[in-house]
Amino acid sequence: MSTRPGPFDRADFPFALRLVTEAAALASYDWVGRSKKEEGDGAAVDAMRKALGQININAVVMIGEGEKDHAPLLYRGERIGQAALGGEPEIEIAVDPIEGTTNMANGVDNSMAVFALAPRGAMFDLGPSFYMDKLVLPAAAKGKVDPTWPVKKKLEALSAALNKPISELRIFVLNRKRHHAMIKDIHDAGARTMLQENGDVAGAFMALQKGQNVDALFGTGGSPEGVITAIFTKALGGEFFGRVDPQGEEESVKVKEFGLDSGKWMSGDELVKSDDAIFVASGINSGPLCRGVTIEKGFARLHTVILMARTGARYDLVSRVPR
Repeated sequence: MSTRPGPFDRADFPFALRLVTEAAALASYDWVGRSKKEEGDGAAVDAMRKALGQININAVVMIGEGEKDHAPLLYRGERIGQAALGGEPEIEIAVDPIEGTTNMANGVDNSMAVFALAPRGAMFDLGPSFYMDKLVLPAAAKGKVDPTWPVKKKLEALSAALNKPISELRIFVLNRKRHHAMIKDIHDAGARTMLQENGDVAGAFMALQKGQNVDALFGTGGSPEGVITAIFTKALGGEFFGRVDPQGEEESVKVKEFGLDSGKWMSGDELVKSDDAIFVASGINSGPLCRGVTIEKGFARLHTVILMARTGARYDLVSRVPR
């Protein structure tokens, strides 16, 4: 897409966005380690929605909370921003107020507040899709692995692209029953896995960065996380593929009625058609992308990462706010 809405032309625009994820991270921090997922997620949703409403944007939620999480805010189609009443929206957003909700509730590493935005018309409309099968590859493997291939062939191609023996490949997979057959195929082919209960946004980031001991991400996670991941994959020079993967009869019917084909793999450029896209994340509990919230002498310290799809620029920002 060649037309760039006004906000994306402002040099200071990405930095104003940190207030959105910082608000969600700080609100959810009160629930870290208290084993109350819904309360923590609700606090993050409320804080993120309030912060978005205070930014001078005219946006619409394309991928949000809503039906799957029984959330009354940040639902698909909701208008957001101080300028939201001033005509057609200029911006589309995808939100995940807590990526790694279970990790937050259990007080273990790897949870963060995340959102992404792009010009209007850029994000593929996933409608009622909750789940997406994903393949995330580092830059060195770009164009060399087909998502439709069986697991062994993918691993052989990845091994050749990275000049690394299959026995040393490590694949990030969410440890879910739906993946048990795929995990067996990975092991039978001779490769290793990193099995995590939650957090495939962080898993994708690890797959895209050298030194993280992960070579790719395979498997099904949330659809919002898929679109968000497609944006920062652009920024980091890797390759993303996704297909809607309904996890139940009700979702299957809704996805089919909406016109989505669960057999079709889409590239990251199909899911997010503009390079004028921005990814923002603030840590709740520390992970491979962001350090977590820490409290020191009446102040909260927050770490936010901003990634720009067009330039690949990364900004690491630290805030110290009264607590």
